[in-house]
Amino acid sequence: MRFSDAITRCAGLLAVLLVAVPAAVAQEPEALTVVTWGGAYEAAQKSAVFVPFTKATGIPVEVKRYSGAIGSLRKRAEAESWDVIDMLEADAITGCEDGLLRKLRHDEILGGLDRAVRRDFAPTRLRPCSLPQNVFATVMAYDDRAYPGLKPTRIEDFFDVEEFPGKRAIHRSPDVILEWALMAEGVPAAQVYDLLSTDRGLRLALRRLEALRGHIVWWEDAGAPARLLEKGEVAMASGYNGRFFAAAQDRGAPVSVIWDGRLIGTDVWAVPVTTDRPEAARAFLEFATRPEVMAGLAARIPYGPARKSAMEWIGLHPESGVPMRDHLPNAPQHGARMLVRDSVWYSHTEAIRERRFEAWLEKGGG
Repeated sequence: MRFSDAITRCAGLLAVLLVAVPAAVAQEPEALTVVTWGGAYEAAQKSAVFVPFTKATGIPVEVKRYSGAIGSLRKRAEAESWDVIDMLEADAITGCEDGLLRKLRHDEILGGLDRAVRRDFAPTRLRPCSLPQNVFATVMAYDDRAYPGLKPTRIEDFFDVEEFPGKRAIHRSPDVILEWALMAEGVPAAQVYDLLSTDRGLRLALRRLEALRGHIVWWEDAGAPARLLEKGEVAMASGYNGRFFAAAQDRGAPVSVIWDGRLIGTDVWAVPVTTDRPEAARAFLEFATRPEVMAGLAARIPYGPARKSAMEWIGLHPESGVPMRDHLPNAPQHGARMLVRDSVWYSHTEAIRERRFEAWLEKGGG
């Protein structure tokens, strides 16, 4: 072979390689961006959902975090290429009505939508833009060290700073605390949302909240309540049952949960309209809503699976050996007084609740 021919052949081969390399790179699966809440919850999701999904499909998962606020969906979803979002059901209803979320084909995702499938999800709902994934509880918890004698056991005790002194960590939001205020006034759980829909009910709840004026530490990060209790910076706190469980089990924090008055809510998966990977998002929803996958999450953090058929899969925590069914929000030993979060009510009353709560804050903070 002449030298000139060799040079020509090498140049041609190099050109082929330069074209082939980008093509090979382009064939690498693009990561699916899943948005969730961070902390112990995200760690459990990674082990039970994200990593197994990647192993099953070859699609990598990139996790982003947010506070859960619907405003984040409006501001960040398109800019950060969000594909799947972990949301509170009420926020998903709002996002759906505002055209921010895609309508889902539940029959395709769930492999059919017969009566048995619907019953499996009941009492949670298959709404147009979301799929239920787990049931959680917002609960009260306290620092064991703060009360070496008499322990708080009722929702009324959270508002009683004379019998149970100390700071209270409360989510800086009217959500939950207004329901608890009415329940502490003796309003039956079945009447709470009807009463909170009236001016009288809002005034009554905010008047009960006055008992805590000057004793409140506001939080916005879901991991803050457990940390504040653990550090002894507050005596009681509102927060998610899974966060308090993780603090006590994983770090040995002196944190005890008050199950009385717990507020049961539904967490859902949703897909923003701005996603450019709808098929990958659908594959994720199909995987994440399988009963055995839901059970895997409940075995790591005590949020109840949204499907009844998942319950039989739940056993011991894979690391601590703790029987996890006993720690689920709807375990019968936690007592009868509880309130199921009305997601539709939440979605449609956000403006007035926020306005009245902000007016209360302006009178003196907390």
